[in-house]
Formats: sequence, C-alpha cells, structure tokens
Amino acid sequence: MRFVVDSRVFEKLDNVCFGVVIAKGVSKYPHDEIAALLNQSVRTVEDKFSKVKAKESAPIVHYREAFRELGMNPNKYMSSIEAMVTRIEKKKGFPHINPLVDLGNAISLKHLVPLGAHDLDVASGDICVRFARAGDTFIPFGEQASEQVDEGELIYSVGDIVKTRRWIWRQSEEGKVTDQSKNIFFPIDGFTDINLAQVLAARDELAELLVKHFGCKVITGFVDNNHSVLNF
Repeated sequence: MRFVVDSRVFEKLDNVCFGVVIAKGVSKYPHDEIAALLNQSVRTVEDKFSKVKAKESAPIVHYREAFRELGMNPNKYMSSIEAMVTRIEKKKGFPHINPLVDLGNAISLKHLVPLGAHDLDVASGDICVRFARAGDTFIPFGEQASEQVDEGELIYSVGDIVKTRRWIWRQSEEGKVTDQSKNIFFPIDGFTDINLAQVLAARDELAELLVKHFGCKVITGFVDNNHSVLNF
C-alpha cells in the first residue's frame, strides 16, 4: 500500500507537505489517559484564543489562504483545525469520540495542524491526494447514502471512494476510526515553508503516544514536492 500525492497538487500548492503516521495492530484503548490529554489541549486552545479569533490567527490564516488558492471559500468550508478551534473559541464544548480519534484531536489542537484518521482495514488500494474526477463518491459522516463530488475538488481518496472532501474539510463515514479499529492511517497536512516544525512535531508525538498507550507498532513518513510517494 502507498500514500500518493498527485503531481498536480504540487502545481497548485508547491509548499504543501504531509506528515504520516501508520498505527499497526492497536490492541489497547486507554480512555482515561487520552481523555486527559484532549482536555489539556482544549484548555490550551481556550487560553490561546481568548483574545484572538481563530480565522485571524497566524496558524489558521495559512490554511484559509490555501483554500482560496484551491478555489474554496474558507468562510463556507473551514479546514478541520479551524473548525475545531472555532468550536472551542465559541465555548460550544468539545466532544470525546473514542481514544484513537481523541488522541488525534489532542495532537491536532496542541500543534494547531489538521490531522486526519482513516481505518486501513476498509481501504482496498493506495491512499491518494488528488483532484476529483467524474464518478468519485462520498458518504457524509453519519449517513449511509453517497453523494457526488465536484470535479476538480481536492480530495483524499482510495480508488473512486472519497475519504475527505475539499482537502481537509470533512471526512467520510467510509473508513471512520472506531474503538475497534486496529490499523490506522494518520495524515498531518501543512506547508514546508510555514509550519514544517509543527507538522513534524505532531507526527513524532503522535507516533510516540500511539506506541506508549495503544500497544501497537508505528511507521512514520513524510511527503512533499520532492518525495510524493510513501510506501508502507
């Protein structure tokens, strides 16, 4: 299996990069320890954004600018990290979902980078970041019926199954991570000339905590304009 970023993505966003963590053989699901990590990250975000709006903060602005470059309105389609921070900023509370997702959210909030999670056991091919084409379908989170995807939209996909719409906006029901998932693909999206240090720190901390708390092995990697394919 491979993680592949299409060359046309770098033609549009030449500085985009992806930290990658693959967890293999998860055998433990530590609720209390991970809940505490998520709660700490939420408190940190509450303090950090008490006087500045998420959409005006430096870590978030870069993703908003990239969305505009991709032809997406960031006021209508927020990146996952902006959506999470905005929810906390508006004091709407923050959900605990399951230990694997909660850990990803804790790391995402701590380092202020988008971080996804996909169950590899329902993936039947390479995971790709590419522009959508005719025939691609997406099942919205929490639903059963699929919907068509706009051609030319930046997506995560496996074959013609869309895993994430509008790059880092919304993940699919297909391949969602549960507390029964054993093998998980975690991508961390960023920019080589803006927040590379945060992407790598998030990747390495996630890998360390997965080994420590979940009884699994991990593979880490990095994809950018110079290395667009990761075999794992």
